[in-house]
Amino acid sequence: MGLNRQIDGQRYPWEHMTQRQLLSVRLCDLGVSIEGTWLEERIERVQDELAQRDLRFNPHFWLSDEWFSPTGVPGVALPFYLAHPKLIRLERSQMLEAEGATPESCLQLLRHELGHAIQHAFNLQRRHEWQRRFGKASTAYPEAYRPNPASRRFVQNLPAWYAQSHPEEDFAETFAVWLRPRYNWRRRYRGWPALRKLEYVDRLMKELAGQRPRVRRTARPSPVSRERMTLGEYYQRKRAHYAVGFTDAYDRDLKRLFTEAEGIRDRREPAASFLRRHRREIRGMVARWTGEYQLTLNQVLEQMIGRCKQLRLVADGPERNLVLDFAIMLTVHGMNYLYRGREWHAM
Repeated sequence: MGLNRQIDGQRYPWEHMTQRQLLSVRLCDLGVSIEGTWLEERIERVQDELAQRDLRFNPHFWLSDEWFSPTGVPGVALPFYLAHPKLIRLERSQMLEAEGATPESCLQLLRHELGHAIQHAFNLQRRHEWQRRFGKASTAYPEAYRPNPASRRFVQNLPAWYAQSHPEEDFAETFAVWLRPRYNWRRRYRGWPALRKLEYVDRLMKELAGQRPRVRRTARPSPVSRERMTLGEYYQRKRAHYAVGFTDAYDRDLKRLFTEAEGIRDRREPAASFLRRHRREIRGMVARWTGEYQLTLNQVLEQMIGRCKQLRLVADGPERNLVLDFAIMLTVHGMNYLYRGREWHAM
């Protein structure tokens, strides 16, 4: 079943708008819903995964402006753009990516959010062993977090080593790995301290099998149907979330990779032009390596291009080597931005 599935015969007034026109539409006027879209199949899939484990809590799903599961509510909000291919394309054009827009990434995020939802349904954070394994849920969410990519104390499901950010995210990520069907997590995490968390989740879910949840709230906070901001305002706010301030911290590394121009008659390609020509390839390569948001990487890359222009650097050397070396440099500086100043964005 493809991403283009929608309710038979349903059409939206904005479907044939240009992207510029679409940005003036309010979110509440989009009229989108989960019903009849490809999201239904993904949701049914994870519900089946829960049923196969005899987990009988009944999470509810709705569209909002982002992925989240509200505290105290055993439900999951999905971002509105996933409900229509045109909105997915708009998200990609504005943010360079659309989180959860592929079947597999959507399932990964749904399993993660279901981890939060089942925690809320059974108040798992109150259990002493839960706290001993993951920490206290009352711990304040950090403004930024500094993950250790080499750590084996945490599972790996979502990008950017998300399990390391907070005890609740650690549990949600562990639950997501545990829930994944036909996945041999015992073999994958053999010898890792994270395996003990997975084994605890396995025991805990067997204990909860067949039980009805204690919390059954059906609230749907921040539904897209009540959001009065326009798509343009929404994306302006969202891009500001990942903004990177100007810095000359890249100069030393750029001067090592590129060469200073020898006067105005230097015929070698300017480094800024070289990077613009290879920007998409480099950005995609680093995003695959790191799982970082392409918008953040693109902003760091734009800063580097600007500095190359100001420093009058030129590209001198084998083109492929320069591309790969610069990709490594962007990885380092992109990760430094993640570690030192990335604003927290809980899922």
